[in-house]
Amino acid sequence: MPDDATMSGEKPVFDKSTLPSRHVTEGPERAPHRSYYYAMGMTEEEIHRPFVGVATCWNEAAPCNIALNRQAQSVKKGVMGAGGSPREFTTITVTDGIAMGHAGMKSSLVSREVIADSVELTMRGHSYDALVGLAGCDKSLPGMMMVMVRLNVPSVFMYGGSILPGTFKGKDVTVVDVFEAVGQHSAGNMSDEDLFELECVACPSAGSCGGQFTANTMACVSEAMGLALPGSAGAPAPYESRDHYGEESGKAVMNLLATGLRPRDIVTRRSLENAAVVIAATGGSTNGGLHLPAIAHEAGIKFDLDDVCEVFKKTPYITDLKPGGRYVAKDLYDVGGVSIVLRTLLDAGFLHGDCITVTGKTLAENLAHVQFPEDQDVVRPATNPFSPTGGVVGLKGSLAPQGGIVKVAGMDNLKFHGPARCFDCEEDAFKAVENKEYKEGDVLVIRYEGPRGGPGMREMLSTTAALYGQGMGDKVALVTDGRFSGATRGFCVGHVGPEAAVGGPIALVKDGDMIALDAEEGTIDLEVDDGELANRRYEWVPHAHDYQSGALWKYAQQVGDARDGAVTHPGAKVESHVYADI
Repeated sequence: MPDDATMSGEKPVFDKSTLPSRHVTEGPERAPHRSYYYAMGMTEEEIHRPFVGVATCWNEAAPCNIALNRQAQSVKKGVMGAGGSPREFTTITVTDGIAMGHAGMKSSLVSREVIADSVELTMRGHSYDALVGLAGCDKSLPGMMMVMVRLNVPSVFMYGGSILPGTFKGKDVTVVDVFEAVGQHSAGNMSDEDLFELECVACPSAGSCGGQFTANTMACVSEAMGLALPGSAGAPAPYESRDHYGEESGKAVMNLLATGLRPRDIVTRRSLENAAVVIAATGGSTNGGLHLPAIAHEAGIKFDLDDVCEVFKKTPYITDLKPGGRYVAKDLYDVGGVSIVLRTLLDAGFLHGDCITVTGKTLAENLAHVQFPEDQDVVRPATNPFSPTGGVVGLKGSLAPQGGIVKVAGMDNLKFHGPARCFDCEEDAFKAVENKEYKEGDVLVIRYEGPRGGPGMREMLSTTAALYGQGMGDKVALVTDGRFSGATRGFCVGHVGPEAAVGGPIALVKDGDMIALDAEEGTIDLEVDDGELANRRYEWVPHAHDYQSGALWKYAQQVGDARDGAVTHPGAKVESHVYADI
């Protein structure tokens, strides 16, 4: 590929005869193709350089992605400076904060697949040689990482950065405080004026939600798994230092192209375990239990919810981040970022330090210069955790034979036993909460919200936040075959499988049935005898959803179980070719 100049630090000279872009730039038969590039102002030299896709989820839907366009320009500068020709393109995003609490949330998880598929199609259609992917909102991060592994071209991921915290009555606030304020307002504990003031100040800048919710969780994953440059996950979106990381990411992808290091060299069983460790250690989003299996699937690696939860069991919970703790992403950045979390976990033996990363160095080598700071209380040493097991726990039992997942970070009571109160969609559950049509001690069961049944596996943040706003967040439990936001707190068990739409046990629950949840033992049981359940199963009639055409119908036909990542295609195990080798 490159000549000896690579080793001397000079700009490498690439031989395009083995790169995908040769199919659109090389030889007399590609004259029509080259004419298109001349039309866009490219020079002959630029046309014969490697083509690097610079993919972003930029849009004007929400602050999460609004800064990605700016950061992409820095990436392009880095690519050009290192001998490549960047080709920028965008894909969709569905932003959970705006989709939340109504039927729009059915589109959220589906968007992860559309992001991965659309980037794949753009890369294939134009024969790009490498990829830098920038993402800001929850599903766009795993979607970008999935397609990198799927294509297996040299790739670097970069997070767009978190939002700055807002200030309300002298305290840092995030959008979750606004969701919870809705519950306070409905309970008569917050005035119209205060609710309005809070909504106006909670989100003061560009960037993704500021707590250890799904976006920041998956940003931490990108560094722990080795697909992102060290430190790139930390700086808030408005900081100009993000432009530096963008330029360095552009340079890094050219170095990967020169050395031949690919995503499937980086995303291995051991690096996936590292990612799971970081989710548990930071009290991250339960959605990590959905996204890691999906990323693994793209590499042909079995790493399902059971595997993820096995790692969670062995990992200490060490960060004091919202929603379970006190601090936001900017606070973690200010004391050293994800690197200090990784440093203390590595020192305590919880990480595989020999995993290779996009720097071309191992994780341990990347962290060699990092010193864990003692004069801060955002992150504890792994030897002195908040709890010896992770902030996220897997549950399995008669109500969830395929398992479920709950975030326990910040929870005091890890056991719950109570009667079921059943709802066949989120809207009915939210209305009951809003009208206080439930009792302390109830287990609210929200079903037919799974990947197939929703369709789309909605998150339930509006309902859980409203409960907290009413002061009932720790007095009831929730169980669903849908999902909970990374911002959710309380005894909220998601991803229950098999889902109701396929006749899983959650479909057979009736009001008043006793449900036992135990996050210490990892169990979730429906206390109904087998004979009664058999009768109910015989009488059960499948529910039809309202989406009988279009993208949501298509998704419901293709999607698999949450346990396996809710994926929609067979994955790398059945591949007969990999795009990178065309």
